[in-house]
Amino acid sequence: MTAPKTAMVLAAGFGTRMGALTADTPKPLLRSHGRTLLDLALDHCVTAGVVRAVVNLHYLGDQIRTHLAERTDLEIAFSDEQPQILETGGGIVHALPQLGADPFFVLNSDAVFAGPNPLEALAEAWDPTCMDALLHLVPKTEALAYTRAGDFFLTQNGTAPRRRGSAAEADYIYSGAQIVTPEAFENAPAGAFSMNLIWDRLLAEARLSAIAAPGPWVDVGTPEGLDLASQVLAADNLPGEGA
Repeated sequence: MTAPKTAMVLAAGFGTRMGALTADTPKPLLRSHGRTLLDLALDHCVTAGVVRAVVNLHYLGDQIRTHLAERTDLEIAFSDEQPQILETGGGIVHALPQLGADPFFVLNSDAVFAGPNPLEALAEAWDPTCMDALLHLVPKTEALAYTRAGDFFLTQNGTAPRRRGSAAEADYIYSGAQIVTPEAFENAPAGAFSMNLIWDRLLAEARLSAIAAPGPWVDVGTPEGLDLASQVLAADNLPGEGA
């Protein structure tokens, strides 16, 4: 299957769990191993063959615009969420006019992948004949700085996600990377809403699939997570200081 050439990178959040670190700096511009979280996400896009990225903005968005003006290895457009931040689902709907008619990647800017490129793994497994969204999951055992209960189980040879539901814990975590079609958002509500609303509908229609990918994966939600991500990237010999 042809890999998407467009990606949406989610960068509008407040980063409140980062405390003083995000008082004057948007979370996507915090640095891990000497590189901003946002640039790490865009690096994955470039490696996966993406030629155009749409970055959503809200909190301290002008800083993000200024920072990305220096980046020339892919086309970058912005989806400004003002006056209200629109959450994951609403933010994508707001950006749909800029994302085109074909399936596209979505990538959070607040997770660090030290394993294989998540977008390349998604592209390899993508099948639009039976999918309107394909989620990239990581095993809970390989998730670092993650303190919640997990999101999904996998059935049918590891391709069909099932919600955690009433279980105390689930085996897999949504990593923050997916492929999704514009058609998945037909009849979506206006305003702010979570992608969970779309996923639940696609689950009911048997149009949501998932892949399980190896880690390590770091949930960069706190200063401790940011420090841990730097350690993991350094140990993996990925580009860092000065890159």
